[in-house]
Amino acid sequence: MNQPLVSCATPSATIRQRGQHEVFCGLTSIIWLHRKVQDAFFLVVGSRTCAHLIQSAAGVMIFSEPRFATAIMEERDLAGMVDMHDELDREVARLLERRPDIRMLVLVGSCPSEVIKFDLNRAAERLDKRFGSKPRVLCYSGSGIETTFTQGEDNFLAALVRDQSVHGAGDKVAKLVVAGSVADVVEDQFARLLEDLGLEDVVFLPGRSSERLPQIGPHTRFILAQPYLGATAAALESLGATRINAIFPLGEEGTTAWLKAIADTFGVSPARFAAVTEAPRRRALEATAHYRSALQGKRVFLFPDSQMEPSLARYLSRELDATIIEVGSPYLHREHVAGELAMLPPGVSISEGQDVEIQIDRCRAAKPDLVVCGMGLANPFEAQGIVTKWSIEFAFTPIQGYEQAGDLAELFARPLTRKAMIAGDRSGNRRAAS
Repeated sequence: MNQPLVSCATPSATIRQRGQHEVFCGLTSIIWLHRKVQDAFFLVVGSRTCAHLIQSAAGVMIFSEPRFATAIMEERDLAGMVDMHDELDREVARLLERRPDIRMLVLVGSCPSEVIKFDLNRAAERLDKRFGSKPRVLCYSGSGIETTFTQGEDNFLAALVRDQSVHGAGDKVAKLVVAGSVADVVEDQFARLLEDLGLEDVVFLPGRSSERLPQIGPHTRFILAQPYLGATAAALESLGATRINAIFPLGEEGTTAWLKAIADTFGVSPARFAAVTEAPRRRALEATAHYRSALQGKRVFLFPDSQMEPSLARYLSRELDATIIEVGSPYLHREHVAGELAMLPPGVSISEGQDVEIQIDRCRAAKPDLVVCGMGLANPFEAQGIVTKWSIEFAFTPIQGYEQAGDLAELFARPLTRKAMIAGDRSGNRRAAS
């Protein structure tokens, strides 16, 4: 869809919700982060429940050698009967003896460790000195207390940026930082496009290795590839870097606008930009068109879960011709998503935070064709005949960029197609029986 990047209308006033909410824990982000940073190890300081969560979410087989684990806090730890720092030191020593290939050890705080006020920063500093930064040791909070699951990644990336003050920077100078974990295939595609545009010294955060980040300062520009990176943006800005404002690279329109913002910042000519992007733009439009008939005119309700909801709603509305009823987000970073909100059609409800029972009532009353929500809400909705799509799939699946535009459309179309096929089978069975 070649629609102009202008506001359709001012969206409705935001519905601010403060009540019971249903979101995944921030520990969930370890599942894609440990795959991305291939020489890092994520050690959760938490309970058996934490261990079960990430094992279940990752689907790790018993014979595999994952790069994450849980230092399990027992009852005596929670009761203050032992020194948690001594216990953690012993577990880390055992881990590093067994896995000497670890280049960066990441201690991850959890709800239990935060409830007992365990000082993870102090532990990380002590262990880093003890092992002479081999491996480097840093920490962040993955607690699910008042956070959503994507904020785990945000906290980790912010910790990586702050790590410069402890371990210093690499020799290179970063001109552009692309912040936000994307699948390797997406990173490779973006890297090729940026190289074709003539850009050099591009850094992806996080990278595939735990090497120290290049020097980041006033000479550095950064752009977000994910909309939930408020803490990461603040950490980069604290080093003097300047954010490039853009909507997010979902679909043909979003990816083009995202790349154009980078190109304009670095003085790439319009002719060169058009030449580099023409073919992938065409492929993205063709791939998306294949699924438009399944979404066209369908009424979609998005519950707050990942903070990706405004970008997904913009894509659904403008590239798949869906009708958006409500766009919920756990938190709206106004500065970062202003462009997305401005591109939503008039009459769309915007909600921030959650009061889940009240929002469920609004959803049922609206009678949507498709509900995008967390797994905890999906099964009850399905039992009531409401078609759903799990929000977390948009975090696990490569969806950014031109070449993934069709895959993104298919994620939305698949449950509606499945419903139509089931309805057709039932209709055919009734006709055969008669």
